[in-house]
Amino acid sequence: MRDRLDQLLTLLPEKELDGVLISVPENRRYFSGFTGSAGHLLITQDRAVLATDSRYTEQATSQAPDFNVLQVRSGWGWLLELLKETGIKRLGFESRDMTVATYNALLDAIKEDGDLSQVSLIATTGVGDEQRVFKDKEELALLQKAIDASDAAMEAVCPTIREGMTEKEVAWRMEVAMRDNGADGLSFDTIVAAGPNGAMAHHSPSDTIIQAGQPIVIDMGAKVGGYCSDITRTVVVGEPDDTFRKIYDIVLGAQLTAINTVKAGMTGEECDGLSRSVIDEAGYGDNFGHSLGHGVGLEVHENPRVGPKSPDTLKPNMVFTVEPGIYLSGWGGVRIEDIVVLGEEGATPLSKASK
Repeated sequence: MRDRLDQLLTLLPEKELDGVLISVPENRRYFSGFTGSAGHLLITQDRAVLATDSRYTEQATSQAPDFNVLQVRSGWGWLLELLKETGIKRLGFESRDMTVATYNALLDAIKEDGDLSQVSLIATTGVGDEQRVFKDKEELALLQKAIDASDAAMEAVCPTIREGMTEKEVAWRMEVAMRDNGADGLSFDTIVAAGPNGAMAHHSPSDTIIQAGQPIVIDMGAKVGGYCSDITRTVVVGEPDDTFRKIYDIVLGAQLTAINTVKAGMTGEECDGLSRSVIDEAGYGDNFGHSLGHGVGLEVHENPRVGPKSPDTLKPNMVFTVEPGIYLSGWGGVRIEDIVVLGEEGATPLSKASK
């Protein structure tokens, strides 16, 4: 954790900040190790404070040894006192997390304190996110455990799916299997979309009955140690028809093309284009409406962005999904998704479940 904190401190001068207030839960955990659901970090060149309430002070003291744990109540009094102690003039805050109401309350509190007239609140983006995009060995190990849990669940449950089951039943079996294979929880609500429901990329499992020959899109993820997995497979009960074979082969070819040819230095847009060109050439470009992928870590959707207009440069130790899909109204869809880690020579799939 200390290395992560030191790296953040090097960014403060670049952003012309005297300190930064961290409120995004994933960033709070990343920098401090604290897993509680409430609290703020105040980080300056010579102070690292974790402010939380009485429910979490003992936990915070144990989990965040690099931070001075401060037990606080509601309101901003604790922060105002620290601003005075540290002499902060330019305080960064995480603009993607702080609401307008919270910002206004903090700004009013600062204005009402005559000793803080020189303090400015500076909206920041990317603090934490810029570091979290690169995964270290500890993070990769936790990611792999989460991926292994969802892989094992997919391998265990898919062969048991039978005609007459409902989408909800399959989703529940997947969730139980992930936990049985080491998951602490789920990355997101499991998607099971049978037949025409598969044309909706984010269909919620329903009482729809699975029928033989229909495509079944299963998208799910496990969470281990705070880190998320995300995997999609498309399967059929019984024998697939010619349409399924055709669409599946196109999607699989598009996915493997991107996994096998993406290189460090490409942009997210260029990576997306590797798969999209395959689907376009097959005549289904209008049926692939979402981005090829996204970063995965403490959040199931984080940087880098891998999509048609993404300028993000893909670099070694970045982890992201590769998940092309084709969706046909009235018939269903096919999506295949794996998580990869980018190296100097290309991408290595971390997901191993059968396709």
